[in-house]
Amino acid sequence: MPTGLLPVDIYDSWLRCVALGLDCDRPPNMEYVSGGELRAEQERRSFVRGLALAEMQVLHQQIAGTNFLIAFATPEGLLLDIVADESFKDGPDGKAIRPGVWWDERRCGTNGIGITAFLKRPAVVHGDDHFYSRFRSLTCCAAPVFDPDGSLAGVLDASCDCVSRQSHTRVLVEMSATQIENGLFRERHWRDIVVAFHNRSEFLHTLSVGLLALDESGCILAANQAARASLHGLPLSPGQPFGEIFRTRISDFIGESRRSERQRLQDVVGSNYVARVESPQVSPMLRAVSTPRPLAERAHPTDFVAIDPTVAAIVRQTEAAARRKMPILIRGETGTGKEQLARHAHRASGRKGAFVAINCAALPESLVESELFGYSEGAFTGARKGGAVGLFRQADGGTLFLDEIGEMPTALQAVLLRFLDDWTVRPVGGAEKKVDVFLVSATNAGLEKAVASGSFRADLMFRLNALEVNLPPLGQRTDFAAIVRKVLADVDQERRIDDSAIQRLAECAWPGNIRQLRNVLLRLTLEDSEPTIGVDAAAGVLGKAQSAPSQCSTLHEHHRARVYATYIECHRNVSETARQLGVSRNTIYRALEEQARGAQGGRRVEVHDVRADKSR
Repeated sequence: MPTGLLPVDIYDSWLRCVALGLDCDRPPNMEYVSGGELRAEQERRSFVRGLALAEMQVLHQQIAGTNFLIAFATPEGLLLDIVADESFKDGPDGKAIRPGVWWDERRCGTNGIGITAFLKRPAVVHGDDHFYSRFRSLTCCAAPVFDPDGSLAGVLDASCDCVSRQSHTRVLVEMSATQIENGLFRERHWRDIVVAFHNRSEFLHTLSVGLLALDESGCILAANQAARASLHGLPLSPGQPFGEIFRTRISDFIGESRRSERQRLQDVVGSNYVARVESPQVSPMLRAVSTPRPLAERAHPTDFVAIDPTVAAIVRQTEAAARRKMPILIRGETGTGKEQLARHAHRASGRKGAFVAINCAALPESLVESELFGYSEGAFTGARKGGAVGLFRQADGGTLFLDEIGEMPTALQAVLLRFLDDWTVRPVGGAEKKVDVFLVSATNAGLEKAVASGSFRADLMFRLNALEVNLPPLGQRTDFAAIVRKVLADVDQERRIDDSAIQRLAECAWPGNIRQLRNVLLRLTLEDSEPTIGVDAAAGVLGKAQSAPSQCSTLHEHHRARVYATYIECHRNVSETARQLGVSRNTIYRALEEQARGAQGGRRVEVHDVRADKSR
């Protein structure tokens, strides 16, 4: 083939395929490993796999439209996990992309995963770029994931049909790969001094931050890719002293980190940075070094079920971030356990202060500053005697949990940004005071859409999600039986449930997630007096005459009807309805839209049909 007809990387890959003896007109049968081999490989790479699964869920939500599949593969090209749209899974291409299949160049020719694993850099293989015609309906965007020692830890890939190709997919995949790499870096060096730095302070909590790991003497152990790019040309090899990179002694830098979260750094060629020590509480320079323990031994016991690999990985990530006081953003549908995870993060952080939860949707805009920052006696008319400490001060030394941040009023966003800039509380009518707060936030809303519409500030979102995790809905979890038994024990310790009843419950979609499951189990304990709940009792509560999907539909319709009835009682005031039911306004909007569609015989009803007056 003449040169110039294909991109250089694709052309070189085709030449490698020809050299391997592959025939582009004779695609091979897909090669799979056995179930046992796949499980062994998944177990061997459990930590990076856990980080990848959490990112894959986020990435799948970020990529708009359908016919997309997200995959994570080993450096050798073996697929470990996928997250896919049902439309893609059921299609001819989706059936060839599943856990346990090989996608290296030797077996599948030029493809996204294979070429990325070979080149060790991001690649896009679009349509006819594939060596085999069988795969030319696909577009694959892949990015490598590197271990802290520089070796390849895996390949992250987003594949779709060529028609659904999106120009920003490659950028999103590379961002997710960087998030996984930074998670690996922080976990590998959790007992070392980790210095985060950037030449712009507002990016100190973003993916582009440089990370340096130092030993107890201040010598470099490792640097992430962003650090190597920022300090290009400087000696970053292991063993290099901190003082030969920056114009600051390591002892002075660590000492200042005790007094101030951020400080200025200048490298030896004159470039300036803002830096912080991520984990001074475990730094070997600040306390005696103990022998590192395996991750499983360091894990804090949870008071909720976390057997599912995705949830277990999220818990591990959350614990690691909590130890470093990294801001955490927890996403997930209503009822998936976001506050439980936030409370676990508080316990894992080891902080002695209080866990203070704030429902951002319920804070009145007129009282934002006085509620959060407090006020002194006589600061304004009606101020109570002695003043008020404020929620931020209550969380000093502890954890501040911001629930429903997607519903945060604009005034609160500006106040919160100002607070995060210097962690200083300014009470109304009082003197300012610095506080030490670990920040965790949660939402079931799509923040990206809110940012695009201007209702949520992009700079605030970047400050809140140093670590972002996404709790899967109950219907997607592999530990459903364990969840049922745990929730039942919380509801009634004397009762048991048999496997057939659990199987009947598992057939339901559970739109209300664990919260809905708790309500159903509570009804079961009230309606059935037997010590062990059987399948008949479960069927009776869910509705004997209907199939499992219809049972779930009935429960969902009941929930929707309750929302609509409360909405009418509240004189069509969405905010008041949300407050009375204890859910977000987005939940109310969705229920009203579904109610409107039902009333129209299934016809699609636009948002403005039920949001005619959003101010209400």
